[in-house]
Amino acid sequence: MVEKDIQTLGSVFVYSDEMARFDFGPDHPFKPERATKAYDLCNRYGVMNYPWMTLLDPLPIAETLLTLFHDPAYVSLLKEASRGEVRLEMLERGLGTDDNPVLRGIYEWSLRAAGGTHAALDHILRGSALVAFNPLGGFHHGMPDHAEGFCYINDIAVALTEGLQKLPGLKIAYLDIDAHHGNGVQEAFYGDPRVLVVSLHETGRTLYPWSGFETEIGEGEGEGFTINFPLEPGTDDEVYDFALDAIIFPLVKSFSPDLIVAQLGADTLVSDPLTHLKMTNNSYQKAVKGMMNICSKILGLGGGGYDLFRTARCWTLAWALLNGVEPEDEFAGLVGGMMFGPEMEVGSLYDLPYHSKKEIKDKAFKEARRVATYLTKNLFPIYGI
Repeated sequence: MVEKDIQTLGSVFVYSDEMARFDFGPDHPFKPERATKAYDLCNRYGVMNYPWMTLLDPLPIAETLLTLFHDPAYVSLLKEASRGEVRLEMLERGLGTDDNPVLRGIYEWSLRAAGGTHAALDHILRGSALVAFNPLGGFHHGMPDHAEGFCYINDIAVALTEGLQKLPGLKIAYLDIDAHHGNGVQEAFYGDPRVLVVSLHETGRTLYPWSGFETEIGEGEGEGFTINFPLEPGTDDEVYDFALDAIIFPLVKSFSPDLIVAQLGADTLVSDPLTHLKMTNNSYQKAVKGMMNICSKILGLGGGGYDLFRTARCWTLAWALLNGVEPEDEFAGLVGGMMFGPEMEVGSLYDLPYHSKKEIKDKAFKEARRVATYLTKNLFPIYGI
């Protein structure tokens, strides 16, 4: 049924070669070129060439929409920073730090990133697409009054807030599988029962943004509609799959969303240089497939991923899964070599299994079970599970 729907309603892939060439600096870990690598790999594996697929070159989001989430004073300072101006007040707003340097053109670039997310969501809400993916979006750390974590404009919070204004009865499940806690999106909807905010991430005890503990479950009318599942360093596929099956999928299914917005960051992988999780893209696929089993309307967003080639592989697999198509490499064994990771030597997008060492695995599983017990006790009754 989903295959028939995707062919009828279509899908949208947001991409701009110009945006992918934007440079955050030689020493900055965020590389927009990941989007080009993913786009090229999608073409190489034949998952970008179906008649129902639309390639969308993002336009800037309307500036008036930014203040649905962001403080006008912060937006004004970001404009100045984008012109190359520097003053002390910017540091108070997170501009000029190592994570969020003052960059010429960053405001305009961020407007287009947010515009891509906004347009993709609009396609789904209007029924002109069933699924969409914006690898140039997913800036989940952006806060109302400051930048942080490589995020200047929170495209997710802005787009979802506007979507809820247009359709007040809409129920959105936001699933964040980035290794970093989606603190900015949590901030936006912490008291809103219309948005189920779910984040699986490395524990804030060992990784920025030092938040996202299981006790953070929402407030007021939104109590019970924020779900955080922190994971220990060394978490591998088996531990991650336990979290998905025991807690995440049952709760999201019980919420019965009209739409899933998924931040598909790929920095959970064993080779990522900024995080400490030890997953492969096998669990990454499980997460995407699980979302599809719950809701057919899905907006995927890029987010983190600092091993560029493995990130491109994950995003290629995500796009293939969302469209119900099978990747096939006509050049397997002839080109590519080690370009997209060791497994690509034999022309495969798929990772080999990886298992953490026993003592690390035991600790990760023990902590995951403890978190699962807490969430089962405190959240399952709210959902009638």
